[in-house]
Amino acid sequence: MKIHETTTPAGELVPVVLDRREGVLELDGAPLPPGAIEAVMKRFGAPIEPSERARLDDVEALDLGDGRRLRRARHLARFDVIARDYLVYEAPGEEPLCAMATAVAGALQHLARAARDA
Repeated sequence: MKIHETTTPAGELVPVVLDRREGVLELDGAPLPPGAIEAVMKRFGAPIEPSERARLDDVEALDLGDGRRLRRARHLARFDVIARDYLVYEAPGEEPLCAMATAVAGALQHLARAARDA
């Protein structure tokens, strides 16, 4: 699932992709430490304002296993001109948490690099 996109100095768009292979979450092919998604979403996420729920347009979702799911949703705030991407973390028995995709992608990239270099 594409969670973000960056631009190279040459102007090319490069997706940041989160995937689950054989039960392991990977960011751009690099394994993430166990619990990384949960930790990042609990750090950066917040419950979705009830009045804004209807304004979130789902783009895609990733099954995280054990009834957990991460959704990428687009939101156009009343005062914005361009819609922004958000990630919504859903776990059984917990209130969904929502965070800007750029913040989550940056944190996950840091954790993937740290795990690789450990």
